[in-house]
Amino acid sequence: MAYAKIYKSWQDDPEAFWMAEAKKIDWVKPPSYALDISRAPLYRWFADAQVNTCHNAVDRHVKAGRGDQVAIIHDSPITGTVSRMTFAELKAATARLAGALRDKGIAKGDRVIIYMPMVPEAIVAMLACARIGAVHSVVFGGFAAHELAVRIDDATPKAIIGASCGLEPGRTIAYKPLIDGAVEQAKHKVDFTIILQRDQLPCDLTPGFDHDWHAVQEGVAPAACVPVAGDHPAYILYTSGTTGAPKGVVRPTAGHLVALNWTMKNVYNVDPGDVFWAASDVGWVVGHSYICYGPLIHGNTTVVFEGKPVGTPDAGTFWRVIQDHKVKSFFTAPTAFRAIKRDDPKGELIGDYDISSLRALYLAGERADPDTIIWAQKIMGVPVYDHWWQTETGAVIAGNPAGIEALPVKIGSPTVAMPGYDIHILDAAGQDMPVGELGAIAIKLPLPPGTLPTLWNAEDRFIKSYLTTFPGYYETGDAGRLDEDGYLYVMARTDDVINVAGHRLSTGAMEEILSNHPDVAECAVIGVSDALKGQLPMGFVCTNKGTTRSDDEIIADCIRMVRDEIGPVAAFKLIAVVDRLPKTRSGKILRRTMVAIADNADFKVPATIDDPAVLDEIRAAVKPLGYGGT
Repeated sequence: MAYAKIYKSWQDDPEAFWMAEAKKIDWVKPPSYALDISRAPLYRWFADAQVNTCHNAVDRHVKAGRGDQVAIIHDSPITGTVSRMTFAELKAATARLAGALRDKGIAKGDRVIIYMPMVPEAIVAMLACARIGAVHSVVFGGFAAHELAVRIDDATPKAIIGASCGLEPGRTIAYKPLIDGAVEQAKHKVDFTIILQRDQLPCDLTPGFDHDWHAVQEGVAPAACVPVAGDHPAYILYTSGTTGAPKGVVRPTAGHLVALNWTMKNVYNVDPGDVFWAASDVGWVVGHSYICYGPLIHGNTTVVFEGKPVGTPDAGTFWRVIQDHKVKSFFTAPTAFRAIKRDDPKGELIGDYDISSLRALYLAGERADPDTIIWAQKIMGVPVYDHWWQTETGAVIAGNPAGIEALPVKIGSPTVAMPGYDIHILDAAGQDMPVGELGAIAIKLPLPPGTLPTLWNAEDRFIKSYLTTFPGYYETGDAGRLDEDGYLYVMARTDDVINVAGHRLSTGAMEEILSNHPDVAECAVIGVSDALKGQLPMGFVCTNKGTTRSDDEIIADCIRMVRDEIGPVAAFKLIAVVDRLPKTRSGKILRRTMVAIADNADFKVPATIDDPAVLDEIRAAVKPLGYGGT
């Protein structure tokens, strides 16, 4: 097996493996060694190198004679526009904005917050920061002013690059008042903003503080690429923490380049020039790794999509984008496909489009339930690969190495560990669990290049959050098991493994069963408090449009299915049919918040929630089940 041989070559000599991969990147000063262990368990990769991310993502392709290749396709069904930018045009745009930032005092190591919608200028802003060695922190456009202020105070940026508005189906979100509110609330004061005015909702600019995107670049000398150290932070990306305070994940420059470049061919099976589409947002890690950096570093054309899987205009919009732009590999979240399946259960709309360019679909972001995978395989006629990774790792931990060899798909598994990851299933004492048994998923240190070396200004929190529970390992926070073939099954977050009368049960396993019901579009199972058994599972299901069966019939089916598959030990009898589930804007179901509602516990409405009104629907759903209090 080609994969087994490559994985073993990494196991036998990890440093030689990554030094060989490093040769595929352009260096100002190549690394003389791979891994710095002087501060273990705080490891650094390629620390003595000098390199520039923007050069590798843009300039080197122009230098190689590929300046006329399209780098970015912007497709916005909301505005009804499509535009294209070549690598040569991207280089010019990036150098101009970088020059404007430089002339306004932004230098290597300074932080810049980017608060923008899904427009090409967001990618230009990220690359412009990288070009001059500034550290960007992209905050999802539309985040509340308070949450933006918290990130301003943590990152202490000199500037904010923003836009006048963002567009959602049926509504326009004014960004400038949110930026103004955050600037006013934050203790740290930024020096200036640069604002992209959008025709849909221009905004007023404060003279001397706010600068128009175009005007600030007039007459500016383009900036050259500034070399930075291999361990220089490329960016800070905030992920929600269990304490409510956001965690600033740091991405090291050199390891980021090497790791992402490796994945584009070996995981996503694309060659330079192929069109790659990740249907995500630049505010999330997928947007960083696979809308901006990964495809461009590898020389691919990347699609920046301003739309939704349904409603812009219908559940066929993904197929239209794949057809129009000849997408070869497509990456999105399972929740997007559940939305399409709910609106078009038979997949009839795909018949209106030619998606023959597509070679595979990749799913990540949350567990890909078997029913969704099987449905997608059936209607699309291409392999569907689940793969698993985290904001902290920046790239895939376990996946199907389709560019090396396409391994057999086992429904419910993201397949196998990628080079760099030595995955273990541990019990509470840190001992390896037997094959097939559920435990905490941990990764033996050191983590591979590109993974977080620390949290921004929070080294102690980094050690406590990830390295303390299992010394010598990185704690993923997920629970799962390994089978006899080394396939990983990620069953739930560690705190989603519930204890029912002394039996450890996975809520993810129950969700798999519920999702197999023909009338269930999507579902969630949480653990709620019970005086007798400690915890009980509680299920929530959303039904497909057009179903003819009653809610009571579907509930009875679901209870029977879980009882048949897992047994009476699951004590599964609490279930409600709801119109929708509370989710983040990236599509993750807010299970902890649902637990708090059911247990009548205090909680903070997550800043990432897509629509807070859905929480009232959950409150109404749990009351007839005897939960939720007042």
